[in-house]
Amino acid sequence: MLPLIVGALAVPLVRRWLAARERQRERELRESAVIDMCGAVAGELRAGRQPGAAVSGLRDAGLGPGWPAVPAAARFGGDVPDALRKAGRRPGAEGLQGVAACWRVAVDGGAGLAAGLERVAAALGAERDQREDLRAQLAGTRSTAAMLALLPVVALLMGAALGAEPLRVLLHTPTGLGCLVLGGLLEGAGIAWTRRIVRVAEGPGKTNGTNGRERER
Repeated sequence: MLPLIVGALAVPLVRRWLAARERQRERELRESAVIDMCGAVAGELRAGRQPGAAVSGLRDAGLGPGWPAVPAAARFGGDVPDALRKAGRRPGAEGLQGVAACWRVAVDGGAGLAAGLERVAAALGAERDQREDLRAQLAGTRSTAAMLALLPVVALLMGAALGAEPLRVLLHTPTGLGCLVLGGLLEGAGIAWTRRIVRVAEGPGKTNGTNGRERER
């Protein structure tokens, strides 16, 4: 029964892991779409087009379901900064908050919108490059943690190959069951600790911090 119990417990964990990977992929795609949008609008403005016309011609290119309200607001004279802020609430699209701030300043104070969009795109691009570099540096740590997590399985296979019958000892003797429970707890604690170290090294909230700096500018 033990393999069935372990398998039943592993199913929700695997689902959560797959869902987290999918959310991370969507977040990164949305962030890249914001950077591309800033560059496209800045290029249109440099070519002489008006801000409303430059934005109204853009379509949703991975910016999320809230983006269609932005070109609609630009086309029909709505509140474009408010639409940008609402579209920037989704994970990965936080850069639109900075775009909204640049738009508001450009409309109210006459500042150059193209320059502001280029600064937002540069800041978001620098964050993305820094995150990818950090991820590459942490790849060794993740590989080491995965290898250490698989070592007990390798030890069981080696013991079975040598005729020591490790599964019989672990599953059918009190001492083996105690070792199995203790080893499982230590293994889980080690994996959780390694994941915590990686999360702390990656540092949450970087995107929001940069958007806050752009809004202050």
